[in-house]
Amino acid sequence: MAFNLPDLPYPHDALEPVIDAQTMQLHHGKHHQTYVTNLNNAIEGLDVPNDIERLIADIGAIPEAKRTAVRNNGGGHANHSLFWQLMAPKGKGGGGAPSGDLAAAIDSTFGSLEKFKETFTTAALTRFGSGWAWLVVDGGTLKVGSTANQDSPLMGQAVAGLGGRPILGLDVWEHAYYLNYQNRRPDYVKAWWDVVNWDKVADLFTQART
Repeated sequence: MAFNLPDLPYPHDALEPVIDAQTMQLHHGKHHQTYVTNLNNAIEGLDVPNDIERLIADIGAIPEAKRTAVRNNGGGHANHSLFWQLMAPKGKGGGGAPSGDLAAAIDSTFGSLEKFKETFTTAALTRFGSGWAWLVVDGGTLKVGSTANQDSPLMGQAVAGLGGRPILGLDVWEHAYYLNYQNRRPDYVKAWWDVVNWDKVADLFTQART
């Protein structure tokens, strides 16, 4: 059993100008592929689930000698596999605003979409070094937080510092934005809202509550 690099759901240049084609090529084809390769090497000979979310959700079951490698690379594979789906070309599924139950839950929890974006942006900008900002469903409630490195909320609060089912995530590792934005993480985060695929987020929200 081995994990594989998923195809992107759009061409490399589809998210321009928010995310340039070269960044997408390197991020998906090089960085994500490396996580997959290293994960497969780490789990060789182990009896593990063939579902990446199940694998990282029970990271404590991995033998200690392999656990860090699986945590880092399995988390990287899971996080990126989700990340690609959470974006779409601007005006073609990307950007705009959520609707329906998701919009109502955001308004109820955060006060408004703008206040939610402010909270999420703060999580992204205050994550020191490399990591992710997340919107999760935890116990039926929406929460915002961040994780270090390639930790996923699926690993739980005790491991990742944030638990729950992730429904929106933003990669704030420098490799996600440096070619275009250099050290301007705030500009990257601000622009990224234009390619958020709210329909996918809404689907994940529904799944997380069932």
